[in-house]
Amino acid sequence: MGKTRILIAERRPRIRFALHTLLKRQIQLQVVGEAANVEELERQIERVCPDAVLLSWRFDGLATADWLAALTSSRPGLHVIVLSGRPEVQRAALAAGADVFVSKIDPPDRLLAAIESVRCAPVAVPSPEQCIQGADVFP
Repeated sequence: MGKTRILIAERRPRIRFALHTLLKRQIQLQVVGEAANVEELERQIERVCPDAVLLSWRFDGLATADWLAALTSSRPGLHVIVLSGRPEVQRAALAAGADVFVSKIDPPDRLLAAIESVRCAPVAVPSPEQCIQGADVFP
């Protein structure tokens, strides 16, 4: 199994940095992009075709539940892990199509276990017209 390509979608730079730092230490993961707002997120999904998105539930410019439902129906092979500091949104996130919910107050091992769970799940390979070929990735 190759590296799992992760896109980080978080509005706060410090949290994006912390997530990126945690994930780049995992040899089986590759951070392929970051997004701070919905426009960047949509552009990055098209450009880099991630295997999974770490999506902050409170994301600027996004009606998260509606957008997530549309995303998961249009890209069935894309795994979405929702992150939030509000555990009470777990039910709404899972109902909207998230594969996994992780609280931002959980230890990092919980996030890594969530990523591993979607990493081991079957995935649909995107067709060439679903993403831009040869897109650069983060170092």
